[in-house]
Amino acid sequence: MKRRAYLDWNATAPLRPAARDAMIRAMDLVGNASSVHAEGRAARRLIETARQQVAEAFGAQASDIVFTSGATEAAALALAGRGLHGAGVEHDAVRSWIAQDLPVDAQGRVTVGDPARSVLQVANSETGVIQPLPQGLAVSDMTQGFGKLPLAFDWSGVDMGLISAHKIGGPKGIGALVLRRGLDVEARIKGGGQEMGRRSGTENLIGIAGFGAAAEAAAQDLANGAWERVAQLRNILENSLDLDGNVTILVGKGADRLPNTTCLVTPGWKGETQVMQMDLAGFAVSAGSACSSGKVASSAVLRAMGHDEREAGSAIRISIGPDTTKDEVLRFSKAWCAARDKHLSRVK
Repeated sequence: MKRRAYLDWNATAPLRPAARDAMIRAMDLVGNASSVHAEGRAARRLIETARQQVAEAFGAQASDIVFTSGATEAAALALAGRGLHGAGVEHDAVRSWIAQDLPVDAQGRVTVGDPARSVLQVANSETGVIQPLPQGLAVSDMTQGFGKLPLAFDWSGVDMGLISAHKIGGPKGIGALVLRRGLDVEARIKGGGQEMGRRSGTENLIGIAGFGAAAEAAAQDLANGAWERVAQLRNILENSLDLDGNVTILVGKGADRLPNTTCLVTPGWKGETQVMQMDLAGFAVSAGSACSSGKVASSAVLRAMGHDEREAGSAIRISIGPDTTKDEVLRFSKAWCAARDKHLSRVK
C-alpha cells in the first residue's frame, strides 16, 4: 500500500491536536453563551477566551474580532454593497463583490491606486505570491498569510481583515472578520444581536474553541521558526524538480512567495489530470483554489497574470506545512517528474 503524503496545506491544514482537544472539551459545555445562568456564563467564557487567543495571534484587539462561519462570510460582511476595487488574482469569495480592475503584472503583483477604495490579499492561495499592503487599505484577505507570515493587524494599516481557522489547523466552518479599532460594520445576518450586534446567530462554540487553540499554536510555530524550515523544504522540492522554463513554468518565481507554496504550469498537461495522477501515486495536491474544485475551468488567477487559457488550465499547486518531510517532497518530485516526462513523450 502506497504511503500517502498530504501536500495540499493551502486548501486546508491538518487539524492540530490542541484544536481537537479544545473542541472535545467544548462539547461538554451545555450552556448557550447568551444565557445568564452558570452554564451560559461558562460558554461565554470559552468564547471570549478564544477571541483573545485569536486576537493575540493576529496582533489585533479582542473586541474587534467578529466570529463568522468562515472567511467567505467575512468577505460578504466586509464587501457587500461597497463597490470596492481589486484584482483578478483575489479569491472567488472576494472577486464576487468587487470590480476587478486593478492591474496585475506577470509575477502576480498588484498595483493599488486608491487604497481606501481597494481590496488586496496578503498572499495568493494558488501561487503563494505575497503583496505589500498599502496604508489605508479598505479590506485585505489575510487567510493564507495568517499563521505563515509575521502579521500584526493593528500595524497593517488595513481597515478590515479576513481570516479562517482551517488554514491554520483549526476546524472548518469558522473564521473571522477583524476590524480596525473604532470601525464598525452593519450586520448582514440579523436576529439576536450576537457578536456585538455584528453577526447574529447562536455562536459555534465548538468551532470557536478550536479556532482559538489553533491560533495560539500557530503563533507558537511561527515564533519557533517552523515556517522558515518549511521554506527550506520548499526550496529542496523546487530544486529537485529539474525544471526547464521551456517546458514547465514556476509561477511567481521572481516574486516574494509564501514559504510553502509551489505552482507549476506545464502547458497542455491539464491540471486536473496531474492531480488525478498524483493522487493515484499517493500524493494529495491541487489544481488551484480548493473552493473552485469540481469546476472544469482554467485558473482565473493565472489568467489575470497574463497566462493564456492553455497555460491557465495546466497548473498544479503543491503546498506543504510543518509536518511535511523531506522524504515526502522528494518522493513527490520523483513521481511528478516521471509523470511529466511520460506525458511529454506522448505529445511529441
